[in-house]
Amino acid sequence: MHEPVPYFDLAAQIRPLRKEIDAAIAKTLDNCSFCLGPDVAQFEKDFAAFCGAEHAVAFNSGTSALHVAMLLLNIGPGDEVITTPFTFVATSWGISYVGAKPVYVDIDEQTFNLDPKLIERAITPRTKAILPVHLYGHPFDINPILAISRKYKLPLVEDAAQAHAAKYHGKIVGTFGAMSCFSFYPGKNLGAAGEGGALVTNDKTFAARARSLREHGSTVRYYHDEVGFNYRMEGLQGAVLGVKLKHLSKWTEARRRNAHRLHQLLAGTPLQLPLEAEHAGSAWHLYVVRHPRRDELKRHLEANGIGCALHYPVPLHLQKCYATLGYKPGDFPVAEKAARECLSLPIYPELTDEQLQRIAEVIKDFFGK
Repeated sequence: MHEPVPYFDLAAQIRPLRKEIDAAIAKTLDNCSFCLGPDVAQFEKDFAAFCGAEHAVAFNSGTSALHVAMLLLNIGPGDEVITTPFTFVATSWGISYVGAKPVYVDIDEQTFNLDPKLIERAITPRTKAILPVHLYGHPFDINPILAISRKYKLPLVEDAAQAHAAKYHGKIVGTFGAMSCFSFYPGKNLGAAGEGGALVTNDKTFAARARSLREHGSTVRYYHDEVGFNYRMEGLQGAVLGVKLKHLSKWTEARRRNAHRLHQLLAGTPLQLPLEAEHAGSAWHLYVVRHPRRDELKRHLEANGIGCALHYPVPLHLQKCYATLGYKPGDFPVAEKAARECLSLPIYPELTDEQLQRIAEVIKDFFGK
């Protein structure tokens, strides 16, 4: 009888860090610094340095960071923001929250990221920004999109929610655009003990306003310069993230090793395996394979104790919440095909070689039958 292989094993990550995390949390409890406070401030400083940025502003979620990014660019009703239909819905929430319209562009067949060749035809006089996603931890092709951004004077915002430590031509993502937004949801490569997010930028004006907006539009207590939000990161999350950030580079290398091992083990199967483009150093947040019989394969894996997941089975332009945008099936065929065929396999750093071999064995058994 084989041991199950979970899709994600957060307990295996936490276990060796438990004493370090407990000590950090105890310090926060002793200081009673529960809302922002010194632990969050230190994490902001450390995360900015990790990304090679001037400023990191911590939020209660990556979704909140995306919302504030749109506000910093003064985007509002009647405006349009170009983005991808193949991502988690929070990418579009930030646009919708300010009353603007997400305008979708299809994705690249190989990387699942926004296709730079299709962006210009989607630009209208109402376009105010471009918001691509470093999907699955694989950097989108930044240079051609930056060129379009500069040509049309449209700010580029990087959705880096899945891309902690990912690199583009050797440089960590997050500082190529006007700003970037990260998520620290527990399942992310750098995950909090709950919700968390950050906005990263080299612009001190953006950073200062982001800090005000996350705290009720206030820089001096009880004096409110504009309508703001309660988007503060909790002190306990800052403490946990401060501990885990020290291990992120090591975890990223382990994800890379696991990805390359899966490449070896699954070579020769009918699966389309994920790739790294020449420009990319993927963070390997997800290891996503493709096959037309995806649903059957998923059932086979689960029946044999192998965890797997779907990211994302319904593209955003076909979601009920965006029916009013007027898109229809067939508008973004590459994204729609990916949604039907993609399956995420385990990739987390703590996987053993025996577990990786078991994943491959069950997949080969499926195609053998």
